[in-house]
Amino acid sequence: MSSNLKVLQVIPKLGYGGAETGCYDIAHYLPENDCKSFIVTSGGELIKFVDTEKVKLIKLPVQSKNPLIILFNAIILIFIIFFYDISIVHARSRAPAWSCLLATKATGKKFVTTFHGTYNSNNKIKKFYNSVMVRSNLIIAGSNFIFSHIKDNYFKYLSIKKKFLVIFRGINVDYFDPSTKTDDEEKKLLKSWEIDENKKIILLPGRLTSWKGQELFLEAINLVNIQLGYQAFYAVILGSDQGRNIYKKKLVRMSEQYRMTKQVKFINHCKDMALAYKISNIVISASIEPEAFGRISVEAQSMEKIIIASNIGGSKETVIDEKTGYLFESGNAKSLSDKILKALSLDDTTLKTIGIEGRKNIVNKFNVEKMCFSTYSEYKKLIN
Repeated sequence: MSSNLKVLQVIPKLGYGGAETGCYDIAHYLPENDCKSFIVTSGGELIKFVDTEKVKLIKLPVQSKNPLIILFNAIILIFIIFFYDISIVHARSRAPAWSCLLATKATGKKFVTTFHGTYNSNNKIKKFYNSVMVRSNLIIAGSNFIFSHIKDNYFKYLSIKKKFLVIFRGINVDYFDPSTKTDDEEKKLLKSWEIDENKKIILLPGRLTSWKGQELFLEAINLVNIQLGYQAFYAVILGSDQGRNIYKKKLVRMSEQYRMTKQVKFINHCKDMALAYKISNIVISASIEPEAFGRISVEAQSMEKIIIASNIGGSKETVIDEKTGYLFESGNAKSLSDKILKALSLDDTTLKTIGIEGRKNIVNKFNVEKMCFSTYSEYKKLIN
């Protein structure tokens, strides 16, 4: 059965997000298990890392929400499915999922979707558009939070004929391993960030957008400074503004108003996120809206760093409160500042214990190998 299994994944762009890296990981896992692997995408930074000897890469404008282009993509997908004798089509976003739905209906092939986020559904048209993600034979939720969200909002599209389950997203724990980073690498990164290596670092990673909680983070850092009476650490906001220049300026103004311009560092990009975690002492995930999974919380734990995350969404499933990190009240700067102060007061032995427990938690539950094996197993069940 395995040698006959041919899986086509369709994703708008192959970038560095959770959905994209999951697609990439599955695509390279399948050939290792004697399966044929295909990706249809419009482009993206991750394309250059795809092993094209193992994975067939096909470019189509599947990022478009234009109904005519969605229909065009469906027609091309029908030809691809017939030409390569595809067994399963797996869509990872809404616009391409509509093309995949049409193509699988026309060809009689199995259709799989992964629900990667909550998606905005403030009107009937939007909810109908989103519903394509639950019109497949197999619906995968990336967390229990997403599973509950689907049940609560799209129950009328679910039926006993469809399989609906949770497969936790995973990360590469070999890449996010603190033992792989050298002192020289750490010193080089600290120098490029213009940071004194004798001071602690509190890191907030994530693209610059209001729901990621950068404003809340700055408010909390200010409260910590007031409590301590001095600036005892660097606060690093790591992430691109992706064209949100006004929001970036707002954050800079906040740091100026709080007189934290020397303490707060805005870093646009870091090509080695594992190293960024390694040089940090505390990692923050301050999202004011629920994370579908909470990749930052998982990566930080894998790097044996204490994580402080808002108590909503996927973070409640990935962080073991008081054991691998702390959960704070979402949207509450005082609650976040209290947790930061608590983490700063911990001795090295306690921090090491939390770090070890954090990595153990991720290796056992959120390893990319486990995610790939679970998905592959469901593919086989679907065909059988």
